[in-house]
Amino acid sequence: MDTSKRLISLDVLRGMTIALMILVNTPGSWSFIYPPLKHAAWHGCTPTDLVFPFFLFIVGMSVYFSFKKYGTSLSKVAASKIMKRTLIIFLIGLLLNLYPYFNFEKVRIMGVLQRIALAYGVGALLCLALKRQKLLIILAVILLGYWALLYFGAASEPYSLEENVVRRFDFFLLGENHIYKGFGIPFDPEGLLSSIPAIGTVIIGYLIGQVIDIEKSIALKMKKLLIYGVAMVALGGVWALVFPLNKPLWTSSYVLYTAGLGTLFLTLLIFIIDYKKYSTWSKPFVHFGSNPLFIFVFSGLYAKTISYLIKIPVEGSSSPISFYNYLFTKVFAPTFGNMNGSLLFAISHIIVFWFICYILYRKKIFIKI
Repeated sequence: MDTSKRLISLDVLRGMTIALMILVNTPGSWSFIYPPLKHAAWHGCTPTDLVFPFFLFIVGMSVYFSFKKYGTSLSKVAASKIMKRTLIIFLIGLLLNLYPYFNFEKVRIMGVLQRIALAYGVGALLCLALKRQKLLIILAVILLGYWALLYFGAASEPYSLEENVVRRFDFFLLGENHIYKGFGIPFDPEGLLSSIPAIGTVIIGYLIGQVIDIEKSIALKMKKLLIYGVAMVALGGVWALVFPLNKPLWTSSYVLYTAGLGTLFLTLLIFIIDYKKYSTWSKPFVHFGSNPLFIFVFSGLYAKTISYLIKIPVEGSSSPISFYNYLFTKVFAPTFGNMNGSLLFAISHIIVFWFICYILYRKKIFIKI
């Protein structure tokens, strides 16, 4: 399989991940969401909990193919590119957190893009600096070391929201005013300490990209990916018996389990697109996957703009409501009901954002860093 065909499957997986991200991040109302489109309350893993690790898994594969022209080894040029991208992505994430009020005293420092930046930066440097065998050792050290850190870092309940060492570390380093508070207490699900195992997700993606590239036979490629995927899901599932699957803590079992599912899903896409040649259906996802960073940032800015800056007067109300709330309560909910209206609100935004991606794709505009 040549490089261009190989990357179609990768673009489709990336595009499907972006589409799912929009679906789960843009409900009409957070009070009306079907269970599969919610994050697990704490321990566990729902389809929604696959979005972020899938994206980091794809980042790892992209590192392999992007730096293949440098011989997949660490050079001054490669290191410079990695450091530059890391800094830019982190700053974009911070600016997204600041928008629209730019309150520096209470800005959340970490976030999704910030974690992507750190996991990409450290992961890419490690992947290019080390050979496969040493990389596997580093991966094992990261996952086992993080387990030990959490287990010995708390007196009684090491994996609880209140007592985990991740929360205490971020609280000490970042301060209460700069940490996410959506769990009811200061705790950042994309904090600094829990970004360490996220590096492991990037490393696994890189190693899977290596397998895809080295194995020239599609059949052998799929066979190996299937074996690796099943092995990771099984190992992650067994490990979860003592180290629970937990996205906010980004537990080591969660790393293996989600990377395994990502590998299996990619195998399925390779089978459908590259082996069976059924690719027409995947075009919209290719469009999404061609500008992932742009559409992530744009969707975030859009949601904040219509939530905080655009207000609509409502008859019988003393104060206007946000345009976001107006769309749901006055358009989608009355027509389709609360639950379906909330879902269709999100789907309608997927369509709008896809159209933007489609225009960029047709005009060959690919926004990269």
